[in-house]
Amino acid sequence: MATLTIRDLDDQVKAGLRVRAAHNGRSMEAEARVILADAVARGPLSGLGTRIRERFGESGSSLDIPPRTDLGRETPGLTGRLGSDE
Repeated sequence: MATLTIRDLDDQVKAGLRVRAAHNGRSMEAEARVILADAVARGPLSGLGTRIRERFGESGSSLDIPPRTDLGRETPGLTGRLGSDE
């Protein structure tokens, strides 16, 4: 078994751990072991994009997007030169 020392633990986190451990009938050390084991068992957290891809697959959406036929209006031309006082 390995030993882990956690330095600079916030006082509120320590107090919360103490309360949680007492509620579950464990020592703070045992409670910390349970919390860490549960977190590691769940695996790495994934980002939003990864979760969306997992839910909807690689195909993305089933919406049919029609091709764009109207390119909009023409860009107006510029008169004069930039930076000039014309």
